[in-house]
Amino acid sequence: MLVCSCNYITDKEIRDVITEMLDQDCWQLIVPAKVYHAMEKRGRCCGCFPNVVDIIVTTTEAYHAARASEEDKVVDFIDRLKKFQQEQKQELIERRNRLARTA
Repeated sequence: MLVCSCNYITDKEIRDVITEMLDQDCWQLIVPAKVYHAMEKRGRCCGCFPNVVDIIVTTTEAYHAARASEEDKVVDFIDRLKKFQQEQKQELIERRNRLARTA
């Protein structure tokens, strides 16, 4: 499935990059900008970033489940990712509201 139409990036490409990053350090915090940098791409309109965050969360959960990581570490890490995702969504909503008010 095409996730980023600006750069023509599929969900499989994003999942592969995330898995490579997790292989290097399975506890690092992965954000969309980091994923795009690893693919030598740039977010243009950044409308795909919420979907990329969803892919990061699901891929990270699957990665740790497949490797039988310690449950307490995984839960803490996934909670941090979900909190980051929620903060990004809230920021997007606030930005849209500000733009709507100025228009």
